[in-house]
Amino acid sequence: MTGYAELQVSSNFSFLRGASHPQELVAGAAALGHAALALTDRNTLAGIVRGHAAAKQCGLKLVVGARLDLGLGPDEPDDERMSLLCLPRDRAAYGRLARLLTLGKRRAPKGECWLTRQDLLAHGEGQILVALAPDEADEAWGAALRAFAKRAPGPCYLAASHLYRGDDQRRWVRLAALAARCRTPLVATNDVHAHAPARRPLQDVLTCIREHCTIDEAGWRLFANAERHLKPGAE
Repeated sequence: MTGYAELQVSSNFSFLRGASHPQELVAGAAALGHAALALTDRNTLAGIVRGHAAAKQCGLKLVVGARLDLGLGPDEPDDERMSLLCLPRDRAAYGRLARLLTLGKRRAPKGECWLTRQDLLAHGEGQILVALAPDEADEAWGAALRAFAKRAPGPCYLAASHLYRGDDQRRWVRLAALAARCRTPLVATNDVHAHAPARRPLQDVLTCIREHCTIDEAGWRLFANAERHLKPGAE
């Protein structure tokens, strides 16, 4: 068994994105022999309680966390946008993450969360951060990551996933070079949105509801395949 912990997992608490319950994801990770599972829903800790209860039953280590989408406020320029996984290392850091999310939700309309990089830096003590590169991470985005990582009070990494879209090798080479320049070591994730590939039809329906379109109209808004599910460490 290859040692592996999945650090990027969206449950159904990532509204209209994740296609599995936290309990299903925890049970699936335990069955696959994962060392741990991080629950990282978008701008929320809402699924942590159910994930924690399931992890205690399965004997799996649960890593508490959230995915933070920064720069989404109405006055934020597009080049301020950045997404990171935030994994608190202790109870005090968990409290800071909870306060950060409360701050973002209070200043935004219901269902949204407006946070800036400065907000995260102000609450970053005790957090492990994993940056999520956009599909085409250009030099400007790399410079922004490098500047952010220098200011972060804790370790900062860069995620790399196998998306099975035909361009994985080229993308990994680009991400490895970016990670070296930014001094943000690569971390393997699988960008999990379901515990099993059979949830792909539900995943597509959720995407269509979120995007206000039909399946026939969805096109590139859908995932290219059914690979965003939990997998064995070796794979």
